[in-house]
Amino acid sequence: MAGALLWRRKLHYNHGVRKTSRRIRKGMMGLAVLCTVGGLCRAQQAPAASGARILLLPRKVVTGERSTLAVLDVNGRLTPGVTVVFSNGDKVTTDATGRALFVAPLNPGVIFASLEERAGRVPSLILSPAEVPSGSQEVTQAPRVATVSDRFEILGHGFCGDADANKVSIGGMPGLVLAASPAYLAVLPPTDMDPGPARVEVSCGARTATAFTVLFVSLELDASGATLAPGEHRELTVRVHGSTAKINLEARNLAPDVADLQGGTTVRAASSGGADNVARFALLGKQHGSFLISIRLVAPLVTPRP
Repeated sequence: MAGALLWRRKLHYNHGVRKTSRRIRKGMMGLAVLCTVGGLCRAQQAPAASGARILLLPRKVVTGERSTLAVLDVNGRLTPGVTVVFSNGDKVTTDATGRALFVAPLNPGVIFASLEERAGRVPSLILSPAEVPSGSQEVTQAPRVATVSDRFEILGHGFCGDADANKVSIGGMPGLVLAASPAYLAVLPPTDMDPGPARVEVSCGARTATAFTVLFVSLELDASGATLAPGEHRELTVRVHGSTAKINLEARNLAPDVADLQGGTTVRAASSGGADNVARFALLGKQHGSFLISIRLVAPLVTPRP
């Protein structure tokens, strides 16, 4: 669900949700990260560790090399003080930025990680140094389409395992690297970025990858904020701005006891394309309460284009 556009009864919030023409974007991260991103510190309360829900673990790590993971709460905010447990018995705790450095095991294979005392495991593939050249940097896979308000992934080699040692420029503005390894980056676009194509540049120290272009879109949610009654049908409409092409979206029901998302707990749909580019999802009320739906862009990683 990460990062996506969230809809809760009577609330629009998080990740660049647009209502009419004004973008509403809540703080993604605690005070320390806000200082890192904009060079301007804002007094903002960091989220409680008990609210942690999402673990961002690099898809690929390299044996014996450092990597960075991140933990988010249900609102998409980086969360400090959260313990992450690995399947080999190692543990790390996120720092004030909601991230944590760890060292990959020495043997290639697969390792799993989970939030302490929470169900669910996230896998990461452990590669040998021979599989991930370190002398040069190259982006081998990236999305063609991403949203202005959600993280996107980059695969390749020559990245820094320490997230803040990487520099990612999007349309000339700095993005925030949430999770990182020598073979993987998860990047959050700059705040208040406008939809449209943008040039993405990646570097780590003296290593620089060939720049590539990503089409960034924004998602606007159109739905009634009235209480959903048991047995009531309601439609959620997501409008895509920045592209007239069909865009694949995924809706996930985070409160299935309150409402049914028609088609299952997780439902995918393509937008209509065209000038009025929309996708629709249907809800059926089950009981009174706050329903919570996460909607995110689904875009495969492909060979990047200049």
